Amino acid sequence: MITFLVRRLALGLLVMWLVTVIVFIIFYIGPGPADVARALAGRDAPPATVALIARRLLLDRPWYVQYGHFLWGLVHGNLGYDYFHDQPVTSIVAQGIPITLSLIVGAAPLWLFLGVMSGVNSAQRPRSFRDRFFTTLALFFYSTPTFVLGVLLILFLYYQLTIHGIALFPGSGFTPLTQSPLEWFRGLVLPWLTLALVTAATYTRLTRSSMLDVLGEDYVRTARAKGLSERRVVYRHALRAALTPIMTQFGIDVGTLVGGTVITEQVFGLPGLGWTAVHAIQEQDLPVIIGIVIVASAAVVVCNIVVDALYALVDPRVRLH
Repeated sequence: MITFLVRRLALGLLVMWLVTVIVFIIFYIGPGPADVARALAGRDAPPATVALIARRLLLDRPWYVQYGHFLWGLVHGNLGYDYFHDQPVTSIVAQGIPITLSLIVGAAPLWLFLGVMSGVNSAQRPRSFRDRFFTTLALFFYSTPTFVLGVLLILFLYYQLTIHGIALFPGSGFTPLTQSPLEWFRGLVLPWLTLALVTAATYTRLTRSSMLDVLGEDYVRTARAKGLSERRVVYRHALRAALTPIMTQFGIDVGTLVGGTVITEQVFGLPGLGWTAVHAIQEQDLPVIIGIVIVASAAVVVCNIVVDALYALVDPRVRLH
């Protein structure tokens, strides 16, 4: 187990190093030294600021010296400086991370529960009414754009209820958990539902397919022949073995959402990392874009390492040495 984790950590570090190399080539090598300083400074920056950036980033030195300076800063938690807003990129990222994490913390368990339970129910009786109902429901939400579902939830669960004197949910905005846990929860219910319903559709189809394969295995038939209850056979034996591809998908989705909840954050006015990335692209604020790319890549790598480590606990057939 320890050897496996060491290998996975080493592979994760290699992937992150490759990400830094690609980011450096795209943003530092490609445009050329003068263009890099101008792009990082912003469209309306004075020449003095451009010269300051060129000096700080060692743009007059060889590329390997520049990369070493860039990598050294990342290793020490320095994502760069946002000259457009005159503050460190880490401060900007730190403002958006709690909002994005709040979305993930609520939506991820919800979509996992809804998707797995509906997929299990579909697989227990294939081609039955229940199976067709959950499959159709999954197809509907899978085909529904996130912004459409978000707007519909705002229309019916916020606007219509509010005009009838029932103010259950705010329309937009974010309240920090430390400020008011109740308002934090109320403000995130609709975004959680939006993310969960759209994403759960994938897990319904994935769970159904995986469960159908596992339910035909010999050890499942043996468990039934021993007189075990159907509930125990399904949830104790079959589901545990079927969770491996679901765990993989879950790790990818959670890691991707760290920088990818763009549409949901835009619809509900939540200034998370996705919202920040969109505004940085609109303003051509390259230091913030670079910082968010690095953070989002690290999140995907970490989530995949955690998922791989959990395989041995979920599926007894997996042996890690």
